[in-house]
Amino acid sequence: MKELIEEIAKSLVDAPDAVAVREIAGEQGTASGLTVLELKVAAGDLGKVIGKQGRTARSLRSLLNAAGTKSERRYMLEIAE
Repeated sequence: MKELIEEIAKSLVDAPDAVAVREIAGEQGTASGLTVLELKVAAGDLGKVIGKQGRTARSLRSLLNAAGTKSERRYMLEIAE
């Protein structure tokens, strides 16, 4: 999932080298544990990742939810400034 979010974010921003995704594992050993993905981009690209009224960020979260359902995991996306 980390690679998925990283590739999508790199295609959205002007500075793809500044994109970083950090995976923070939650409850270990459980199938439904929560994994937090923290997305960091350059300051000027923050608006491009969030989108108008948060639509792009919501879409990224929907993709994570759909992909996580298939692998029986829960993911949460945090966009860091």
